[in-house]
This record gives sequence, C-alpha cells and structure tokens, in this order.
Amino acid sequence: MTTFAYRVLDARGTAAGGQIDGDSKSAVAAALRQRGLTVLDIDEVKTSLAKIDIGEPFQRIKSKDLTVFSRQFATMVNSGLSLLRCLYVLEEQTDNKKLAKVIGEVRADVEAGISLSEALAKHPKVFSTLYVSMVRAGELGGILDEVLNRIANQLERDDQIKRAVKSAMVYPVMIGTFAVLTLIGMVIWLIPTFAGMYEDLGNAQLPTLTRVMISISDFVRGYWYVVFPALIGLVFGLRYLKHTPRGTAAWDRFKLHIPMGIGAIVRKLAISRFSRTLGTLISSGVPILQAIEITGKAAGNSVIETSMQDVQQSVKEGQSIAAPLERAKVFPPMVTQMVAVGEETGSLDTMLAKVADFYEDEVNASVKSLTSILEPILMIGVGAIVGIVVISMYLPVFSLMDQIQ
Repeated sequence: MTTFAYRVLDARGTAAGGQIDGDSKSAVAAALRQRGLTVLDIDEVKTSLAKIDIGEPFQRIKSKDLTVFSRQFATMVNSGLSLLRCLYVLEEQTDNKKLAKVIGEVRADVEAGISLSEALAKHPKVFSTLYVSMVRAGELGGILDEVLNRIANQLERDDQIKRAVKSAMVYPVMIGTFAVLTLIGMVIWLIPTFAGMYEDLGNAQLPTLTRVMISISDFVRGYWYVVFPALIGLVFGLRYLKHTPRGTAAWDRFKLHIPMGIGAIVRKLAISRFSRTLGTLISSGVPILQAIEITGKAAGNSVIETSMQDVQQSVKEGQSIAAPLERAKVFPPMVTQMVAVGEETGSLDTMLAKVADFYEDEVNASVKSLTSILEPILMIGVGAIVGIVVISMYLPVFSLMDQIQ
C-alpha cells in the first residue's frame, strides 16, 4: 500500500484535501469518486529520510500521554471544534513523537472519510478495544466529549493503582535482590575461603551443615556454566508457559490464592477493574453484550474472563448478570448483591462505580498493610540466610575450641 495526498471538491464545491492509502492513483481516484467527490489532484507521498527520527521507534506511549490526549480531545470537542481541527491541533502539540505520528495517521483516515472509532481501531497497540468501543458509542450517541472524559478518568484511576502497587513493591524487591546477590557472593567467595582453611581437618570431621554448604559452593563454582544457564532457562521457560492458554489460566488461578494477603490484593484489583470497566462501558452507551465481552478481555485475569463468558451467555438467554457472577466464586457476595440491586433498579452503572470505588480504596489500604508486613519479614529472611551461612562456616571453629577445652 502507498500513501497518496489528494485535493478534491465536495458536492457543495468546497475544496478539501488529505491523505489516503491505496494500491495506485487510479484506485484512489475511484475510491474518492465513489464518495461523491470531484478529484482535482493526487500525488504520491514520498518519505524523506531527513525527517526520520532515529529515537522515535524507542519512545513508548505511556498511559499518562493517552490520558492527556483524551482530556484535551474532550475539551476541544466540547468547545465546538470540528473533529479534524481537534486532531490537527493535538498532532501539533503532543510532545510524544510516537503518539503524534499515530494521531496524524488517525487524522488522515478521518479526513479520508473513515469514522474516528474505525481510525483508532487501526492502532490496537495504542488504543485498546475498550477505548475504541467507548469512542464508537460516543459517536453514535452524540456524546463524544463526555465519553472521552470518562476514558481519561478510567486511565487515570488505572494508572494511580498501578503506581501505588509499584511504589509499594520497590523496597521488597530491593531487599530480595540484595539477599540473592549476598547469597551468590557468599557461595562463590566466602565459603571457598573457609573451605581452604578446613582442608587439613578432613571432610569427615566437619559438621554436617558445613559439609552441605561447602558441597553447594563446590557444585556452583565447578558447574557455573550449567547452573546459571539452567536458572535463566527456567525463568524464560516459566514465562513462556505463562503465556500459553493453559499456563495463563493456571497462573491466574494461582495468583488469586497466593498467601500473606497477596492473593487478596490480586482479587480486589481484578474486581475493581471489572467493576470500573463494565460500569464505564454501560454508562457510555455500549450495548450490554459487547460491554460484557470487552470487560472480560480487559479484566487482566482469565478466571474473570471465563466468568464473563458465562455472564454473556446468561444475558443472551434473557437471565440476570448477578447469577453467573455468584457461581464463579471469584466475586464476594457484596459485589453480586450490588449488581443484582443495580439490575433491579436500572442503575447498574452507578452500583458498579460504587463497587469500583470501594475496592480501589481496599487495594490501596491492603498494599500499605502488606508492605508494612513484608519489610520486617524480608529483613528477618535476609538475616537468617546470612546467619546460616556464617554459622555453618564457624561451626568447625567452635568444635575445635570445645575439644581444646
């Protein structure tokens, strides 16, 4: 496919222009005429090597960039600016060059006569199915500015929760990394030093714990070219299995049952995301069956996605949403009861928003509580590891002192 720049006249004689992809000039001209446009000029767009930004492919589009884009887009649409004018302005003022390029491509598609939701759907790595579906509902309902504001709110809340979880896990991850590096250093350098001191004693006279530690150190140092590649292979193998259908299902089920409150946080996070997503889609006017399907895919947990398939089938059969949610055994009774009340009173989106607010607060509180518990446990764990290694190395010294006495 080649990109062509065109100039045309519409039915009222107004000149317009834009870019469109096509196989040839004749194919593009035919496509434009089918829209009732009079073609004035068509030229192939040539890419200038001087304009290529070497750093652009490595720039990532963050959630914050998309939130700002959605908020600004909503403000301009609400001010009465045309869709094309909004996209032109956003393309010019967006700092993220990769996002600006995507906006430019969306603008060109809209200029060529494609709807905004269809143009966004061409970029699934930037605009999710949830984003596109909400925009489509906003276009159909004539409330695009309102829907874009809801999208921005959703993105902001998701980003706040992610940042809270990440910031809370920084310290435990640092402690865990320090423990692993300390253990590796002791196995490779400390234990061999003591082992050399005890060679004259003979292996049989050493305490059992000391012999075990020396054996582990000798194995790691003697077969490091097997041990470290095997560990790396194990990590990548588990990551590969996690991305297979059966592996994903097993991992998602395991995450919900991790002890020490971690599984509870994962469950609350999934429920808050489910509630917020479904409530936002319903309030934006997305058809209920499509909203349920999108919610399942956006939940981030295959267990909830499977339960959403049951919910979708239940709704198709004219039944309620609450009953299959209750059977899934993932959602607490409070959630299913509030969903049932929302269905009965016709305020399902409001009830789901309240559930989402409650569980988002619960996630923040649980993360803080978990962090305060994990910190001393990890410190004790690191101390125990170091202590066992050190004691195992000094046990022969203590034994010798006892014999001398």
